[in-house]
Amino acid sequence: MARQVISAVLLLTGALFCLLGAWGLLRFPDVPSRLQAATKPQTVGLVSILLGSAVQLAPRHAAGLLLVALLQLVTAPVIAQRVGRAAYRTGRFRHDLLVVDELARRRGGVASPGQAADRR
Repeated sequence: MARQVISAVLLLTGALFCLLGAWGLLRFPDVPSRLQAATKPQTVGLVSILLGSAVQLAPRHAAGLLLVALLQLVTAPVIAQRVGRAAYRTGRFRHDLLVVDELARRRGGVASPGQAADRR
């Protein structure tokens, strides 16, 4: 009985995180915000769903689900960083929403719209 309750709580929590991540993808205005919504809540949601499923399985089958969770935790941040960098380089980025632009600072450009006014 306790396993079923723990599993149900993890599955519902995971579903809620996935729903919030999908809502963030639709709601947020720019690439960095959407990447945040696509990686963090979706990863937490998937891991919660996998853990909720693993509670119900035999340990040898649950190990496969835990491997999937580990791979998700490793690959999601790397993919988000690469997509964000590609969006920045192709100009699909709203610079007016940035507080600090560290890539422009490294390249010798203007660091942010607010700092450009300070330099004049």
